[in-house]
Amino acid sequence: MNTAVVATITGFPGRAMSDTATHNEFMQHALELARAAAVEGEVPVGAVVVRDGEVIGRGSNRPIATCDPTAHAEVVALRDAARTVGNYRLPGSVLYVTVEPCTMCVGAIVQARVHTLVYGTPEPRTGAIESAFSLLQDNQHNHSVAVVAGVGAEAARGLMQAFFRARRR
Repeated sequence: MNTAVVATITGFPGRAMSDTATHNEFMQHALELARAAAVEGEVPVGAVVVRDGEVIGRGSNRPIATCDPTAHAEVVALRDAARTVGNYRLPGSVLYVTVEPCTMCVGAIVQARVHTLVYGTPEPRTGAIESAFSLLQDNQHNHSVAVVAGVGAEAARGLMQAFFRARRR
């Protein structure tokens, strides 16, 4: 388990939760889903949605298996959570994802009204939180999302590196 200090990204509206032990616990669930995705030949990204301390949605990358370009771990987890609670809005929820979300996933996070996003490792090419884009810092959104970065970063980065190293062979 990564015990690195959790970095809250500054400049974001909303207040990020700072319970490192809780973040690490739920990130471990997301990492398990990422490992399962890798076994299935999908890019190893996992996500869980938590509300009131309970996992209400789970997802791993599924675009290859489902022939669906929108089947990113975050979207799969948000869809699962929405079905669980019977509403497409997920106020008060925390989304844990192993890798920094892309632009599509950030849009889904905003539309679902996720309260807090907790992610592991940055994604330098397509990350839409801090790496390639900073979409949640745009005050034009009708909803703000608190962000916590770096939870489980080492494990998530290791999964991604091992997966792509194996694919290049």
